[in-house]
Amino acid sequence: MSDTSASLLQRLREQPDGDAWRRLVHLYTPLLQGWLGRYGLQPADADDLTQEVLAVVVRELPQFEHNHRAGAFRRWLRTILVNRLRGFWRARQTRPAATGDSDVAQMLNQLEDPDSGLSQLWDQEHDRHVMARLLEQVEPEVTPATWQAFRRVVLEGRDEEVVAAELGLSVNAVFIAKSRVLARLRREARELIDP
Repeated sequence: MSDTSASLLQRLREQPDGDAWRRLVHLYTPLLQGWLGRYGLQPADADDLTQEVLAVVVRELPQFEHNHRAGAFRRWLRTILVNRLRGFWRARQTRPAATGDSDVAQMLNQLEDPDSGLSQLWDQEHDRHVMARLLEQVEPEVTPATWQAFRRVVLEGRDEEVVAAELGLSVNAVFIAKSRVLARLRREARELIDP
């Protein structure tokens, strides 16, 4: 569960609506700002660049071809981020506060290279970020006992029998809680991430 779903992207391309755009912006703004902060940007500049990246997504999404390969949108978004950062530093003709120009250029080249460690870090952080947002969205929709059983078994990897004893539930109730939350996550994921 690591990539923006073709269904949400298709909805945004074919019949865009405010709710779909809000979901995309809500999902990706914190991730983009976190990455922009690594490049010595002031918060106002990071906000401006985040808006620029999202504006490019809005403008170019109708031409975006999601080739149904995992991570297609994630890679496209990363490329937009790299290009906006390069343009920012060229336009400013300044140095980031913590590094020299060559350091920034090297970091941007690494971020652009899909085989680099920095690019792989982007992928990992993207996946964690999307999953965390998905979990935040689903948690309020289930009872606290159901969430606790799910969290302990699925997220913490604990044994169902141990969790049942700790929570005062039957083992069957723990399995049902796990199943219900996973089903809800899968339904929500269809709108946000590729299977």
